Amino acid sequence: MQETRIENKTNKSLACVMGIMMLVFGAIMITLCSTTAGFTAERSGKDIFAHENLVAWCIVPFDAKKRGPEERSAMLERLGVKRFAYDWRAEHIPTFETEIQAMKKHGIEYFAFWGVHDEAFKLFEKYGLKPQIWTIMRAAPDSVTDPTERVKFAAQNLLPLVERTQRLGCSLVLYNHGGWSGEPENMVAVVKLLREQHGAVHVGIVYNLHHGHSHLARFPTALAMMKPYLLCLNLNGMTANGDKIGKKILPIGQGDLDLQLLKMIRDSGYVGPIGILNHTGEDAEARLKDNIEGLDWLVPQLDGKSAGPKPQPRSWKEPPVPSVPKT
Repeated sequence: MQETRIENKTNKSLACVMGIMMLVFGAIMITLCSTTAGFTAERSGKDIFAHENLVAWCIVPFDAKKRGPEERSAMLERLGVKRFAYDWRAEHIPTFETEIQAMKKHGIEYFAFWGVHDEAFKLFEKYGLKPQIWTIMRAAPDSVTDPTERVKFAAQNLLPLVERTQRLGCSLVLYNHGGWSGEPENMVAVVKLLREQHGAVHVGIVYNLHHGHSHLARFPTALAMMKPYLLCLNLNGMTANGDKIGKKILPIGQGDLDLQLLKMIRDSGYVGPIGILNHTGEDAEARLKDNIEGLDWLVPQLDGKSAGPKPQPRSWKEPPVPSVPKT
């Protein structure tokens, strides 16, 4: 009997030890999985340029073929672009719902919406959508010269929309479009104020390279500053002073600075969505194809690999060099 009691006690002890070991092993595995996931998210960053991470932008009013919702969503499916940011004009309001239905049918994520419209917001609730809401913050009048007061003015002006988007479960995203409101330092200052003083953790930034020609000299610093709040980054073919020499919007790969800028973006550790745009009077499909092909040509070069011949765009031609008058 005594031997049996000792054996039972020993078995219970062994079971207890085994249980503890299993708990420890489980904790180690959870830690390893978490570490691996973190490493995956923060690796080189080249995956951010994968097709499935791209967002199509400025392809509704900016499209030579004037596609409707069904044609547009079919185009994106054909191109393998899985996300869509919706820009619109008054003529598109009657087809807001049709657009949502068409994108859902073709498996395209309704990723972002430009501006504010009551009908669109009602539809987001109806269909359970929570797109990013892209907006330009209002700058203070010129009479307000103190930098801190200008930031407070912009933040205060945004509060009604901050609260409304919070109720909808949507991110409110500040969009750079030139002027005081488009300067990275000012956008960051307003986002920080809204987050810290109003608990608006859903407020962030979408940065557009085509509106950032004046930021090129300080782009690495500006990108590092924006990164904690950056919810989308829209690419563009970039050349020094491009906005002054008729090259404001180029297909990706046609700008002299494109490879350098992509390296900066990848090496910054940014892992969010990447936008590609039309924003011209060209055929939206042709311009999106040019951007995708340019991106596919540049990405291997980020790691020093050969990428073959430079793509020849179908939606853009190098403007002729102005002739010099004879003297």
